[in-house]
Amino acid sequence: MKTDSIFYRLFQSFPSIFFELIQQPPQLANAYQFSSVEVKQLSFRIDGVFLPNSFELPIYFSEVQFQADKKFYSRFFTEVFNYLDKTELTNNWRGVVIFPSSSVDTGETQRYIELLNSQRVNRVYLDELTSTTEPSLGIETVKLIVEPEDTATTKARGLITSAQQQIANEVTQRELIQLIETIIVYKFPHLSREEIEQMLGLCELKQTRVYQEAFQEGKLEGKLEGKLETIPQLLTLGLTVEQIAKALGIEVELVRQVASEKVSSDDTNT
Repeated sequence: MKTDSIFYRLFQSFPSIFFELIQQPPQLANAYQFSSVEVKQLSFRIDGVFLPNSFELPIYFSEVQFQADKKFYSRFFTEVFNYLDKTELTNNWRGVVIFPSSSVDTGETQRYIELLNSQRVNRVYLDELTSTTEPSLGIETVKLIVEPEDTATTKARGLITSAQQQIANEVTQRELIQLIETIIVYKFPHLSREEIEQMLGLCELKQTRVYQEAFQEGKLEGKLEGKLETIPQLLTLGLTVEQIAKALGIEVELVRQVASEKVSSDDTNT
């Protein structure tokens, strides 16, 4: 299963789930921006970084590890400390490592035992996550990743029903349902997308007007996101903010915002 991409989508779309995993208030996600970062000088890529909007809050580095690797901790801490060395941010930091189970946590720890035994690093084992009296839809979706195949379909159908009942925003609801569907697709690679939809009872749902409208709205949001991603390249080519706004058909102020973020990012990396 392509767990890295699933968790990236999960944390990007529903960052509150990350904070639930580490037993922090899900509302804390509102103070963070999630992204995947690369330490360019050494070609290191960190699965996910939650950057806070306040100097008082720590930076969270998240890494998903579903394969046994003796050198995992050596690589993880190298990535973290190189990132801290290259950035001008002065925030404290925390590390979060997500394993499917403790049996995969086989990295050599002797040189890092003080860090691992402190509050600095949080190791999450998905098969040990326990449900509370009011199970979280986000946590239950994460647990679906390690759910046995013989019960995964039933659990996925239950999650889809819960999403329909608990999430009022149609676009957000559709996004979570699509994520649940993607997890099942990865679990059953021998089945076609149509067969998966049939298993999960999605055929009828995808034909409803509400779902179609949510899909279209999400599609439009995706188009806007794609346009925003091209702005730094157009700036590099020498186009003005006004020229870019006209070419992309978006507001000048939106282009200025992206341009300002690019300048800040360039200053941080120099």
